[in-house]
Amino acid sequence: MLSRTLFQTQKIAFKSFAPAFTQPLRTTVRFTSSFKLEDQPRLRIGSTVPNFEASSTWGRINFYDYLGDSWGVFFSHPADFTPVCTTELGAFSKLKPEFDKRGAKLVGLSVEGVPSHNEWIKDIEEISKLDKFGFPVIADENKEIAFLYDMVDEEGFKNLGKGPVSTIRSVYVIDPSKKLRISFTYPPSIGRNSAEVLRVVDALQKTDAKGVVTPIDWQEGQDVIIPPSISNAEAEKRFGKFETVKPYLRFTKA
Repeated sequence: MLSRTLFQTQKIAFKSFAPAFTQPLRTTVRFTSSFKLEDQPRLRIGSTVPNFEASSTWGRINFYDYLGDSWGVFFSHPADFTPVCTTELGAFSKLKPEFDKRGAKLVGLSVEGVPSHNEWIKDIEEISKLDKFGFPVIADENKEIAFLYDMVDEEGFKNLGKGPVSTIRSVYVIDPSKKLRISFTYPPSIGRNSAEVLRVVDALQKTDAKGVVTPIDWQEGQDVIIPPSISNAEAEKRFGKFETVKPYLRFTKA
C-alpha cells in the first residue's frame, strides 16, 4: 500500500547550503490509488514531492527517510534487461562518486520486481565494468509510484490498472526540503545524459548558495550572472569585480 503524505513544516538550516531549507514533517495517510486523473498530484517546480514506502534492491525504503538531508535524483526506466536502460543505469552508477561529493542520492525505479532488478544489475555491473552497482532500484509493481510521479506516457496512463504498463524516462531533482527543483521527461527511445543531470545539480547548488543565475551551457568554475534585481552597488559588495555587458547582463565569478 502506498503512503501519501500531509505536510507540516519546520525550519532547518543545512550547513552545506546557504539558504535555510524547510523540512517536511510527515503524517501518513494510507490509500489505494484509483489511477484517476483527478487523483494524481500535479508536480511542478517548487512542489513538495510525495513520500512513499516501497520494496527495492536495498530492502524496504521510505523515500523521505532514505533521502534524509540530502539532495535526491529520482529517475525511472522503462524495463529491466533492455539495451538503453542498461547503458543509462551503468552511467549513473559510474557517476555516483560525483553525486556523493554533491550530497545527492540516486534512486531508480521501474515496474519489475526486486528479483528481476537484482538479476539485471549483474548484467549492468558486467557491461559497465562496475565493482558494485551503487544505488537502490525501486520495484513499483503496482504502478502507484509511477502514477504519483507521472512516470508514464499517455498510452501508459490509460492502461494503469487495466493492462501492461512501462514507465518512461523521468528524472526528478529534489532538494533537501523535498521540493522538486528540476524535472526531465524522455521517451523510451532516447537515452538520457547523465552528465547533464550532474550539471544541473551543480547549477542548483551554486545558485542557491550564491544568489546568482547561470547562463546557457554553464559548467562548474565558469562565470555566473548577477540577477537584475541586484543593484551595482550591492553586486560590488557581494561579488567584488564584475563585467557589465548590458545593464541587465552582468557576469562575475562565484
